Amino acid sequence: MSHQLVVVLDFGGQYNQLIARRVRDCSVYCEVLPYTAGIDRIKALNPIGIIFTGGPSSVYAEGAPCVSEEIFDLGVPVLGICYGFQLMAKLLGGQVSAADTREYGRTSIRYNRDSALFSDIPDGICWMSHTDRVTEAPRGFEVVAATDSCPIAAFEDKDRKLYGIQFHTEVSHTQRGTHILRNFLYDICGAEGDWTMRGYAAEMVEQIRAKVGSGKVLCALSGGVDSSVAATLVSKAVGDRLTCIFVDHGLLRKDEGDEVEAAFRDMPLKFVRVEAGREFLSHLKGVSEPEQKRKIIGEEFIRTFEKEAKKIGRVDYLVQGTIYPDVVESGVGGESAVIKSHHNVGGLPDYVDFKEIIEPLRMLFKDEVRRLGTELGLSRTLVSRQPFPGPGLAIRVIGDITEDKLEILRDADAILRREIESAGLIDMPDQYFAVLTDTRSVGVMGDGRTYDYTVALRAVSTTDFMTADWTRLPYDLLDRISTRIINEVKNVNRVVYDVTSKPPATIEWE
Repeated sequence: MSHQLVVVLDFGGQYNQLIARRVRDCSVYCEVLPYTAGIDRIKALNPIGIIFTGGPSSVYAEGAPCVSEEIFDLGVPVLGICYGFQLMAKLLGGQVSAADTREYGRTSIRYNRDSALFSDIPDGICWMSHTDRVTEAPRGFEVVAATDSCPIAAFEDKDRKLYGIQFHTEVSHTQRGTHILRNFLYDICGAEGDWTMRGYAAEMVEQIRAKVGSGKVLCALSGGVDSSVAATLVSKAVGDRLTCIFVDHGLLRKDEGDEVEAAFRDMPLKFVRVEAGREFLSHLKGVSEPEQKRKIIGEEFIRTFEKEAKKIGRVDYLVQGTIYPDVVESGVGGESAVIKSHHNVGGLPDYVDFKEIIEPLRMLFKDEVRRLGTELGLSRTLVSRQPFPGPGLAIRVIGDITEDKLEILRDADAILRREIESAGLIDMPDQYFAVLTDTRSVGVMGDGRTYDYTVALRAVSTTDFMTADWTRLPYDLLDRISTRIINEVKNVNRVVYDVTSKPPATIEWE
């Protein structure tokens, strides 16, 4: 590959791929390698810079992830973030110890603007997440940032081009965080900005074409942004050897199955709609545990695709629209904890009757997928479509699933979406939906006692879907939505609004 390249060494934190995504935002190509990658492998890539990520361990714990000190003698600029910062300090002769005050979340920070990292960065807010801290910088390093409870929040050895920061520049909560990374990439590493989404699309088309050869491909098409972009990308690589299967599992939003079919009937793709709602619901009957729901749906998805594949002859490859937040939350790769299994990642059964699964978006975040879709010529309507989880409403009905509950949720969710659209706020939250909780409470309607369900409304603002803030929807809009749901949807007598950010919550409830 002819691009300049930055190596991101993964030490197992939840935000690690997000660092790579921010680097790519700066038009610099990067590859994520495990911290166990040897010096020879790193040297062979000829990187212009190396970034150490965060991680869940303490650097002084037995068996903590580590790298060879030779990495600092390669003559390549290094930036350590959080755990990576503490590891640099330890390996280079500094001191790391448990912090007297744990820092988590938004924190005021002061920068030394004589540093190349912070030359044009005003003091402001950063995002901290640590229980350990650097208490003594290594010899030859200068402290270049501090918070009230963390006197050494960043250090540098500008002669050796070694830099470390305790906070997370990669999350949107750090003010000008991407700008700090850009300073490292351009002013310290000498990046030229030669990587683009157009180039990524062209390279993926060539890789898919080389992998598939003369084989046939089946695409798991949900009609959402991810699977639509994946289908279009693969279609450009293999043409009419791709068949797109849309499984209507009976867990879609109101009228969604017909809308998906209408959208894809006009596209140059082989499109097959499979009505499988009865089968899915029968397998889910009586199941209330969310992980079990996801596993059941994952297996039923694959079995359905296998049946359809047999109808069209031998199929060698299955395409899925898996994106990176699915992967990291499923605990696949690195040392990330399992937060929840996604039906097309951690929820896959052990046996899959395809030669290989192709996931061309696996290393991209949601906004990158949207940009790729635009680059591929997809309509704005399709590219900006509301995110919808593969398991569908199964994970928005808390507890066991019935047709009646699904109908309640479809109606409530449709009211929420239409009211937000009518208010002209469709671009204000990045995702919004209703949840049918398993909580029933006493109410009064028409002078009579009711004992009905509570509907929760959820709206979040985010760019990468790894972190998210709850959206401050206008009170009069929330009042209108609540009133309509109570008046128009049977068996609901209470509506609540979720004001929790991610973290600590996830965007979906299950």
